[in-house]
Amino acid sequence: MILRALACSLLALLPALLPALLLAAGASARTVTDSAGRPVALPERVTRVYAAGPPASILVYIVAPETLTGWPRALHPHERPYIAEAYRDLPETGRLTGRGNTVNLETLLKSEPDLILDFGSLRDTYVSLADAVQEQTGIPYLLIDGRFENTPAALRLVGEILGVEARGEALAAYVEALFAEIDAGLAGLPDDARPRTYLARGPAGLETGLKGSINTEIIERAGGLNVADPGDASVRRGIVNTSIEQVIAADPDTILTWDRTFYDKVRTDPLWAGIDAVRRGRVYLSPTAPFGWIDRPPSVNRIIGLRWLSGLLFPERFAFDLDAETRRFYRLFYHVELSDTELDGLIDWARGDP
Repeated sequence: MILRALACSLLALLPALLPALLLAAGASARTVTDSAGRPVALPERVTRVYAAGPPASILVYIVAPETLTGWPRALHPHERPYIAEAYRDLPETGRLTGRGNTVNLETLLKSEPDLILDFGSLRDTYVSLADAVQEQTGIPYLLIDGRFENTPAALRLVGEILGVEARGEALAAYVEALFAEIDAGLAGLPDDARPRTYLARGPAGLETGLKGSINTEIIERAGGLNVADPGDASVRRGIVNTSIEQVIAADPDTILTWDRTFYDKVRTDPLWAGIDAVRRGRVYLSPTAPFGWIDRPPSVNRIIGLRWLSGLLFPERFAFDLDAETRRFYRLFYHVELSDTELDGLIDWARGDP
């Protein structure tokens, strides 16, 4: 349905945009092969990037914020202090991909991007959409693998595409150093020594991500075991609804959430009272500003979450100063210097404070 609507909207706008599209096509000076294996012709210099969804907007903002044409949704008030002031009021551009796509094609085209970029899944649905949009607009459309392990490569590729290779390299090096530290710290750790972890999404805590999903892969990367494991390799890994009976049966010893409503009530909810994590006080609330530390969306924002979660699950193996690491990450990745008040508002509960 979205492709049909896309085609109708573009046909109506095409006459007015044809000169600009032809100019863009003529300016193509290089070819980049994206993560889906699609060769895409790009202009020599890319200065305006339309992010197809929230994960892509975060990636572009982190690498080269001056190229971002807008946010898929306007920033909420509590998110604004954690974004550099010059980019807090970028227009809301809608989204081409993911849940609740709300793209306004006229807005997309009138923003005159040199490039459309998506960061996440490489499933056929996304490849087909990218091909259709690129063919009908003449605007190059790149798909970049959003899996956690691909983060350094994604940062380097986008840095190269946007002409900020040194920045892309610095960001990638930070991520690689963190990955290496965690790999070394977890080397040889048997499964029975890994926390059995459940990600509780939503106010009821009964939405989660299956093991291997892009939404929960941070759990395994930090050394935990995701108890939402279907045990069947053929099952599509993603977000699912579960039941309290299933959570009780899984009996996780650690629960993660970013939903304050769930966090505030779970410790006194009789339905959850018998679960090991609740009995032991091992329910943790993840920071969410300007983007989630665990997911929401699954983009480069998860890197600071990986640092936090590794220390949360294995404090004896990963000793670090959370305040200092958070300041460092926000300075390097989000282009902001955190005040003491902003830092406290962000991670009071992540430190373990109620």
